[in-house]
Amino acid sequence: MNRNDLRRVDLNLLIVFETLMHERSVTRAAEKLFLGQPAISAALSRLRTLFDDPLFVRTGRSMEPTARAIEIGALLTPALDSISTAVSRAAEFDPATSTTVFRVGLSDDVEFALLPQLLKRLRAEAPGIVLVVRRTNYILMPALLASGEISVGVSYTNELPANAKRKVLRRSKPIVLRADSIPGSIGLDAFCSRPHALVSFAGDLAGFIDEELEKVGRKRHVVLAVPQFNGLGTLLAGTDIIAMVPDYTAESLIAAGGLRAQEVPLPVRSFELHMAWRGSQDNDPAERWLRSRLQMFFGDPDSL
Repeated sequence: MNRNDLRRVDLNLLIVFETLMHERSVTRAAEKLFLGQPAISAALSRLRTLFDDPLFVRTGRSMEPTARAIEIGALLTPALDSISTAVSRAAEFDPATSTTVFRVGLSDDVEFALLPQLLKRLRAEAPGIVLVVRRTNYILMPALLASGEISVGVSYTNELPANAKRKVLRRSKPIVLRADSIPGSIGLDAFCSRPHALVSFAGDLAGFIDEELEKVGRKRHVVLAVPQFNGLGTLLAGTDIIAMVPDYTAESLIAAGGLRAQEVPLPVRSFELHMAWRGSQDNDPAERWLRSRLQMFFGDPDSL
């Protein structure tokens, strides 16, 4: 196919194809693109004619891509990224008048402790924008970025899509929170014997601190695991339960009253909070503005 033949290709069809590759479902693709299922089915029919291939074969409740679809997807994604970059570079961004919808992923600790101050700044600078927040973590982040459901995410991250970019926003340390009135600091013996609360998105009963305790032949006793930080202070109130949280989250919880903090009674490593974003939107003026605000309000220059 030469360049003139591209005139008969509808770019919207390629967006539908990419979405179907991620979602493997006509229903979910329709929801993602805010279209009706008949429109997605019609687009798929046109795609099959265009590429002379079934592209997707139904297997149970999922639509599995054919070998030809996988080949097309590998070529199409970087091409669409390049088109998106070329278009975005030509656009201007004025935060005072923009009505852009930003879709960001935040881990629970970031949303609870750091989002409020960012939101105040965004409302002052860009009152017309819309911020859609998705809950993320190191497990969910790669898929959310790859599918375009978020353009940028803030969390601890591990593996990321090949075209994603990442930077460290801050390095933080864990802090022990307690609601009791017993004077003095908790030593290692009391730390291990006291009941612990754990914030865990996946419902785990262990964290990195348990690895550190194991190194010195100790262990702790977790009696409560909750999925989010909001409400943790209320749960600790009137009990002898203690909890370990990131230092920036501890500040927000202590500010609400009823809690006090102390250092962890054994050496622990710091951990990194990352910002990751889609490489195709690296030079998008609106996304660059948003990332600069995330850096400003989520970052901690002193720790870097």
